[in-house]
Amino acid sequence: MTSHSLNSRELRVALPELPCDDAGPTFKAPWEAQAFAITLTLHERGMFTWAEWADYLNHAIHDAQAAGDPDLGDTYYLHWLTALERLSTAKGWVKGDLLLQRRNEWEAAARRTPHGQPIELGR
Repeated sequence: MTSHSLNSRELRVALPELPCDDAGPTFKAPWEAQAFAITLTLHERGMFTWAEWADYLNHAIHDAQAAGDPDLGDTYYLHWLTALERLSTAKGWVKGDLLLQRRNEWEAAARRTPHGQPIELGR
């Protein structure tokens, strides 16, 4: 099954907590859509199964809840990103130190970017 063959109903079955409306997944920020698209692309390329993805996502959500996340639905894509980072590291696609370096670069870029402007690395 490729991501192109996944319709909104199938996504809801595979990922019941996925924020959706009648048209499909919904996003509050561009980075959420980008993380979603990266995940779908990796799945489409056969890099992992949906069951494997769901396991990583569930662990990320449970870890966040154990750390005090009130699970109001507004942090779903933060957990999605955590799962994607963990899966990428576990599969060896990204090394932990490189991931930390990139995260620090993004945080620095976000601090220096005026509100409402796109965040760009390497400025």
